[in-house]
Amino acid sequence: MPFGSRLSSVLRSVLRSPAARRAARDLGRSAIDALQDSRRGGGSGGDTGSTGRSSTTTRREGGESADGRAGSGAGGNADVLADRSTSSPVTMTYAPHPDDVPDPGEVVWAWVHYEESLEQGKDRPVLVIALEDAADGGADGSGPTLVALMLTSKDRVGSGDTSRDEHGNLWVDVGTGDWDSQGRASEVRADRLLRIAPAAVRRADGRLPAEAFERVAAAVRSAHGWG
Repeated sequence: MPFGSRLSSVLRSVLRSPAARRAARDLGRSAIDALQDSRRGGGSGGDTGSTGRSSTTTRREGGESADGRAGSGAGGNADVLADRSTSSPVTMTYAPHPDDVPDPGEVVWAWVHYEESLEQGKDRPVLVIALEDAADGGADGSGPTLVALMLTSKDRVGSGDTSRDEHGNLWVDVGTGDWDSQGRASEVRADRLLRIAPAAVRRADGRLPAEAFERVAAAVRSAHGWG
């Protein structure tokens, strides 16, 4: 078994440990309580994500998230991670499992920061493409980290196609899924690699078919010249 696959297996086992999940939740709650005591978060503006539900742009400095749930973000919160470095390839293996742990191939909801700022972003669906140690893809964070791609329902490419938009961003059409309540086709951005702490995942919202995942993986490799 390749080293990357063995590492993913070990990290997945850690994430499935009830004790590990409880520890992560307790740590997150402690950080949130500390931030709430010192500052209040806020948000402005609005947008509609790929589910058809309103998704509000927020500045994450503790307090509550856009949907009213306790959350944490930039301003001293380790849950918000910089995008993954593209200097080394990501090991992408389709491996969804029927449990509450996010796996490659599954679509989950998480707070995603904008490219220009770690402090502003919004809740949105993302496709998990890998599980790795935080140190493999960046200088911040620690422990198991999800590598993911953002989804959108905005129509940029044809059905089953892959192409770049006017800004040079690479999009892959992945069709419809449970993550969109209106049944609209979605597209995945393949050139931006998100890093998300597992504790920051809001909920799971379906999975991609294996064929669609492989098309996305191929686009990611092509976008970053990984061969």
